Amino acid sequence: MEIVDGKHTRIRFDGTRCIHSRACVLSQPAVFKANVQGPWIDPDAASPEELLALAERCPSGAIAVERLDGGAQEQPSGRNVVAVLENGPYAVRGDLQVGGAAAGTRATLCRCGASKRKPFCDGSHHEAGFTATGEFPPPASLPDWGEPGPLSVQAQPDGPLRIEGAHEVTCGTGRAVKRGTRAFLCRCGASGNKPFCDGTHTKVGFTAPGS
Repeated sequence: MEIVDGKHTRIRFDGTRCIHSRACVLSQPAVFKANVQGPWIDPDAASPEELLALAERCPSGAIAVERLDGGAQEQPSGRNVVAVLENGPYAVRGDLQVGGAAAGTRATLCRCGASKRKPFCDGSHHEAGFTATGEFPPPASLPDWGEPGPLSVQAQPDGPLRIEGAHEVTCGTGRAVKRGTRAFLCRCGASGNKPFCDGTHTKVGFTAPGS
């Protein structure tokens, strides 16, 4: 974990959660300086508002911004969303608890089965050549949103991710495909009913610790 203080903001960067979406270096190259030796994060190169907006675009939660000037901090939106990314992980937003521990407001969770940091994504889907659509047929209807609250993610031993709490599952483009308070999401990469578990993890001999 790198922690860099500026005059008005503190930036925390957790490289173990980074999936190299490059939102940071592309949108704020003066703050996150790619391919340099020595210090590469400069919190004073952008306003607190710009840095908070940047953090919210970081899907993995690798970047977190804390205001030191008394201004408003990043808050969960009140709606927990699981976005299924094309050929990639689940991008989860909300008041997150992963494995019983607070996990911030953003995280990317493995759905290819190859990550070495399960349940978090570590980019291994690229090396594994994982392919899986992020688009799904629209449902006939969607229920109303449930009561706002935390979203619990528990990795089942040798099985799926159990999601509990009011949430919405969306395509990578943002279109909703499911709303509910419980879901079991495939994390072995082999389900025939992606993004949901269909029990294929047992047939393919998927092994991974629970949390």
